[in-house]
Amino acid sequence: SQYSAVDTNPLSVYIMQPMWNKIIKIVPLWIAPNLLTFSGFVMILFNYFLISFYDWDYTASGTSPGLVPTWVWLFSAFTTFCAYALDSIDGKHARRTQSSTPLGELFDHGLDSWATSIFVLSFFSVCSRDNGKTGVSVYTMYIYLSIVLFNFMCSHWEKYNTGVLFLPWGYDISQVVLIAAYLLTGAVGVEVWQKPFLFGYYITDVLVILLIGFSLFLSFPQTLYNIHRAHLKKTLKNDSLYEGLLPLVSPLLLFILLTVWVVLSPGNILAKQPRLFLWMVGVTFSNVICKVIICQMSSTRPELFHWFLFPLALVVYAAISGLLGWTEEAVLAVFTALVTTAHVHYGVCVGRQLSEHLNIYIFSLKKRVQE
Repeated sequence: SQYSAVDTNPLSVYIMQPMWNKIIKIVPLWIAPNLLTFSGFVMILFNYFLISFYDWDYTASGTSPGLVPTWVWLFSAFTTFCAYALDSIDGKHARRTQSSTPLGELFDHGLDSWATSIFVLSFFSVCSRDNGKTGVSVYTMYIYLSIVLFNFMCSHWEKYNTGVLFLPWGYDISQVVLIAAYLLTGAVGVEVWQKPFLFGYYITDVLVILLIGFSLFLSFPQTLYNIHRAHLKKTLKNDSLYEGLLPLVSPLLLFILLTVWVVLSPGNILAKQPRLFLWMVGVTFSNVICKVIICQMSSTRPELFHWFLFPLALVVYAAISGLLGWTEEAVLAVFTALVTTAHVHYGVCVGRQLSEHLNIYIFSLKKRVQE
């Protein structure tokens, strides 16, 4: 299917796009667009692991400000900007080098589906977890991450039904806010997040309120409106309601299972291992969404139940029934390692299959030699 995306965000149209159009001119024509996409993702990953090294349990900013060196925050601002730039110019570069392929589209959205959670998890280190005085609770973190992922899911569910990707306004805004937050933290220190900002509210409260407001009153209604409009114009990809709602089943079941584990965990798993648990949430979500993106691109039906749901259901049952006992954290670590490995393996396999099928290399503009 032909790729089509619509971007109506004034921030993007009037400020960012002209800037990307200037930046793109620097990129040599021999560089493969997927290399730009992948480089951005690697920067986000590297930055995430760097912050994790200084702040594994999300307490550094709250209990001992200065534990994360200033240069780390400035480096975070830099990597976030680079990743944002690379993610914004990869498509332009593909058109410029006449190398737009379904593989590039999948590569871009697939990595985005994973990067989305990593951005959020890195940002949590800025505001730190609740220590009685300042910070956000780990449950707020979980809800916050879920809303961001829900927004991401909506735009791809919409594309599954309409064939058009309406780029959510939240994307550009969130990237600019992230970069600003890192620069602010680097400039004045983490203390800025620990003083009331407006009417006794902290900056973090304001951001959470904005995010929820954005999702519930802008993003989600816009998605429903776009689908409704396509329905009136008779341009919907799926005739039946069942077909249209099918891609939502696995993500919703995933969210229900994870929430049950969070709420009913005897060992309070989210409080004990927030970084591990939230990473696992991001990876499982990314894999579920990648399947939807592939179905949308290949016009095939998604399966009702994603296979991750079965081992997850077992683990959640074993955890909340008390079967795991004190091994709950270890089991979470093993499960996280397994789903991460499975997700990477899946990405490599799909990339290989597509590159062979389309007769192209993933990271090079050279054509494959036909055997």
